[in-house]
Parts: sequence; structure tokens; C-alpha cells
Amino acid sequence: MLKIAKLQLLCMILIMIPAYSFSSFRVQAEPAKQDDVIPFLQKLFNDRTRLLMDQDKKHIEDYYLVKHNRSNYAYLHEMNRAEYIQEWAKHRKMKFVNAESSIRISRIEVLGDTAKVSLVQSLKLSYEYIDSYPGQHDFGIGTRHGITLRKKDSRWYVEREWYSDPLEENPKKIEPLDSSFIPHKDSVPSEKVIHNYNRARAIDYANKYAGITWGAGNRQRYNPKYLDYNSKGGDCTNFSSQVIGDKEEGGGLPMKSGWHYLYGNGGSQAWVQTDAFKNFLIRSGYGRIIGQGSFSDVVRAINGQQHQYRPQLLPGDLIAYVLKGDVDHFSVVVGFDEGGYPLVNSHTADRFRVPFDLGWDRNTQYLLIHIQD
Repeated sequence: MLKIAKLQLLCMILIMIPAYSFSSFRVQAEPAKQDDVIPFLQKLFNDRTRLLMDQDKKHIEDYYLVKHNRSNYAYLHEMNRAEYIQEWAKHRKMKFVNAESSIRISRIEVLGDTAKVSLVQSLKLSYEYIDSYPGQHDFGIGTRHGITLRKKDSRWYVEREWYSDPLEENPKKIEPLDSSFIPHKDSVPSEKVIHNYNRARAIDYANKYAGITWGAGNRQRYNPKYLDYNSKGGDCTNFSSQVIGDKEEGGGLPMKSGWHYLYGNGGSQAWVQTDAFKNFLIRSGYGRIIGQGSFSDVVRAINGQQHQYRPQLLPGDLIAYVLKGDVDHFSVVVGFDEGGYPLVNSHTADRFRVPFDLGWDRNTQYLLIHIQD
């Protein structure tokens, strides 16, 4: 599920943007009216990607009508997210070394001096550790956008924009990294299933169906067997349930005790709702909490697991994100970088091998849930 403050606005825009109609480019305008919109959008997103690397406002300020409230809000949002990821990297003793972006447009509707656009962005970001662990680590983020453009003085400007942004956080509320992670052996478990859970297949499923993000498989589309819950508040729990429970491609945990999916109809409350899913995992014995608390708490827990005889956080396990006592989001652990940093995949927004706390702040509590196999 999503951060509560963003939920209502996000539902409105996700209903407007069909998540999987991107194989064809649908234009509701005469070609002469929309031809200049496409180059504008491509340049806009390329320059916003450059902004993430150096925070130079000169890259994007000319795309906005900064004296208009809604346009200025969209502009400030982009400046804030660029500052956030750079501040996060400093706190994690990293630096971003590359950013690449591509967009797929599903709709352009031009009427006079107004254009309404629906599109998705697939973003690839790369980081390195500053003092240790040489090598570049790549991850992906996918976002769905609804944009209104306004033409003024023969050129387009962003009048307003909505999207589910996983980087929308306060750069001043990032919890520092007091002690580094211990490097973790990022070996994918074998196909052997001790009890019910096929961990290797679960990881493959999470990578294949990660969605519109860079790095995902299945032509960047969800598994069509399942309903998409983005327009109903978020698809993260539905995705996590699929990862551990899909019997054909995923982890294969048997459906039971109210946790089930009826194909063609949808999932039960425990299948799609964050708190209900967490409660089911613990109550059923499928999952076990092996670490919880603030960012610093779970860093210590993960490091301590490598020195004691107790379950470790492994690829194929889950992380729950708790805000004000309620579980707000789920992600799937799919590996570790060279520094031992847990990497996760999720839906809403779509993530592929993203450092697990990027996009969260010091108000977030975490539950590390080991799936019993």
C-alpha cells in the first residue's frame, strides 16, 4: 500500500492512466498539433534526469511557469527529489555516477493551448561507494505520470503534474548510517525446497514482474493473471503475495486461512492489504520477524544475524514499512550489493534492485520478515 498522505491524490491519477496500454501510442489530436509535444516531453524528462545528478536548476526551470502556483509546485517537487537522493547518497557514503531515462507515452490530447498527457518513465540510477567496494551498482524505478501542458508564447510549459514518486521525501529527515553493513554473500538459493517455499523461483518472479521500471522482465508489464490494484490504493501487497504464493512461477506457498487469490475476481483482504498480510504471515507461520525498528535498528539486526545461529535476511524475504503504527508498504528482498546493502523490488512505485530504505525517512519503522522455507 501507499503512504497515506498521497493515497487519495494517487488514486485519482492512476485511474486516469491505464497501466498497461503502453504497447501502442494513442494520440487524440491532429498530428500537426501534437508533433511538438513529444519532443518537449522527451527533453523535459532527459533534463529532469540530469537534474538528479547535479541539482542544477538551470536544467529544468525553463519548463515551468514558476509564477503560477500549480506549475511552481511541480517545479519545486523535482528540485526536492533531486536534493533528497543526493543527501541520501551522502548519508550512505555513496555517490551517484549515472542516470538514464526513457518514457512511453500512452495518450496525448491537445485542445487549443492545452495538452493532457499520460506516460510512464523508466529510470535507471547507478551509484558507487566512495571509499570502499569498487564497482557500479544499478537499480531502476518506474513511475506513472499525468501531465497538463500549457502553451504560452509559442512554447509548452508544465502547468501541473501528478505521479507516484518513490523519492518524495524530506532531505532533512534522512537517518544517518552509523555503522556500515557487513558484506553479504548474494548467492541465489538453489531450487531445493525444504518445506513449501521455493525461494529461487520467488526471486525470479520478483525480477520478471517488477513492472515499468528499468531492469524488469516481461516487457516491463505485470503478470496478467492478476488484477492490478494501483487504482485501488496500491499494488505492493498484491505483488508480494504473488511472489511468495504463485504456484507456477513464484515461491509456491499454498493459499490458506483467508490468504488466497480467485483468478478473475481478485485477492482476499490478507492477499492485498498490508496489515492483514503481515498478520497472516506471522499467524500462519509462513513468516517470522527477525528484525524491527528504525533504520539503525535493522542495520544492527542484519549485521548481527551473520554472527549468530538464527535466521538471516535472505533474498526472497520481505520488508514491511511501518508509519504511525500501520504497515504502509511491502517490498521483496532480491539481493545485496557489494557493501551488504539489502536491495528490494516492489510495485507502487515500481522498483528493481533498489536500496531498501531509499525513499523513506527517519519516521519509518521496518519489519524484516523471514519466509520459512
